[in-house]
Amino acid sequence: MSSLTKTYYTPEQYLALEREAEYRSEYINGQIYPMNGQPYAMSGASEEHNLIVVNVLREVSVQFKGRPCKVYVTDMRVKVSPTGMYTYPDIVAVCNKPHFEDERVDTLLNPTVIIEVLSPSTEAYDRGDKFAHYRKLASLTDYVLVSQNTARVEHYVRHSEGSGQWVLTEISGSDGVLRLISIGCEVALKDVYDKVNLQEGGPGH
Repeated sequence: MSSLTKTYYTPEQYLALEREAEYRSEYINGQIYPMNGQPYAMSGASEEHNLIVVNVLREVSVQFKGRPCKVYVTDMRVKVSPTGMYTYPDIVAVCNKPHFEDERVDTLLNPTVIIEVLSPSTEAYDRGDKFAHYRKLASLTDYVLVSQNTARVEHYVRHSEGSGQWVLTEISGSDGVLRLISIGCEVALKDVYDKVNLQEGGPGH
């Protein structure tokens, strides 16, 4: 059985297609991949995933009020310039002046914090290859992984500017607090999991 020939796209071709597409896709190494392995609008996200994203967005947005920092959700495309990857984090925050790829202002180049809500279909990717790409972003100081099944957050912080070392802190329990020093925000886990039906109990109950 012969293998299928892969089609390779330039970044310009990807962006032209993506800006007209019905579904969001990632771009890696010249190839276009539907989000989560299938068209995002078809696969959707769980209620828990959606609630967590909204909860975190709300808490960060309130703390950004009156400050130059900005937070974006879901549809803000991020380019990892050193590797050429284009993707869509669940939540991305920037506290320096945001830089965009072009005048369309839909592709952010310098995120400060990226937050991903884990799901069974994306967890291995978010922890592995995707984080490997994100680590190449010189602007990125924090990478946060949020469980949607139990009250647990994994917070990776870059050890120092320009460093390839990252320090992991795990936060859990009803009294846990995610402290994002780089953007001057603190988010209590009880607020992250507000109205979320956790499998193992916790602040969402």
